[in-house]
Amino acid sequence: MQGKLARLKASGLRQDVVLLLLFCVMVLAFSLANPRFFSVRAMANILQDFSPVVLMAIGQTFVIASRGIDLSVGSVLGLAGVSMALVIRAANEAGIDPWLAITLGLLAAVGVGVVVGLINGFLITYCRLVPFVATLATMGAAAGMSLVLTGGTQIAGAPKEVILLGNATYFGALTVPVIAVFVIIAVSWAFMSRARFGRWTYAIGSNPFAARGAGINVERHLIKLYLLSGVLAALAGAFVYFRLGSGSPLSGRGGELNAIAATVIGGVSLLGGTGKLSGVVVGALITTAVLSGLILIGVQPNWQQIVVAALIALAVGIQGLGAKGGR
Repeated sequence: MQGKLARLKASGLRQDVVLLLLFCVMVLAFSLANPRFFSVRAMANILQDFSPVVLMAIGQTFVIASRGIDLSVGSVLGLAGVSMALVIRAANEAGIDPWLAITLGLLAAVGVGVVVGLINGFLITYCRLVPFVATLATMGAAAGMSLVLTGGTQIAGAPKEVILLGNATYFGALTVPVIAVFVIIAVSWAFMSRARFGRWTYAIGSNPFAARGAGINVERHLIKLYLLSGVLAALAGAFVYFRLGSGSPLSGRGGELNAIAATVIGGVSLLGGTGKLSGVVVGALITTAVLSGLILIGVQPNWQQIVVAALIALAVGIQGLGAKGGR
């Protein structure tokens, strides 16, 4: 068993294929349990749910590959969404053109991601806080700020252009946010596997002291990674707002768990230095399909996070067996 896992780990391509086969088996199983799962509408909904998960997972991949972790992504998603909703509602009430209002709202959302990402990077690199503690603190601060800004209620009143942007479909299943997500995946894959940015990330995750000795400015690079994670989580919040037409302070609750699940299921080691973005994309598909499938077969929502947590434990356990088998 351990030998097979070790050989599987040694082949990134085979691991991707195995994950894709696992996704197909899950789709088949959920379709047999509920035929509505295997429909264009259900697949379109999965793609919509997949978008914020994979955006947060991409940022998480870069961070975890550098031997860090970002627990704040779910709260950033929520804060970015409500910030965007507040800006657009204020602009709408002031009679500003809806598309200009959407642009201003999007800038506000991205600004949230930039600020939180920079704070995370500063706390980790210059204040020497471990990533878990630093991002746990910003997770709580961002979640609290969302409640302060909204009073705990949803921010509705989005113009019809927002609904159109987030829900109009092309080719039966693709929306503008989904298309944008696939573009972001392609660009991120290039940065991760073909650019110096990705090589430096792996080098820092493998051995930060050796990376510093090789001339890499580790602190500056880590700040860029947490900044990237914050911006991608903020874009996830904007895309959720586009879809729902309202900003909820609770919309990002549990998001960090889903992002970490997609990342570790995709083969990224929590010890840093390894992992491929192609596996993470399939991991996000698996995580999203599990959550959607559980809803369709009637499992209570409260059980969803328990299942996701179990998937994380299973993926980490398999990674551990593979590591032991490779010794």
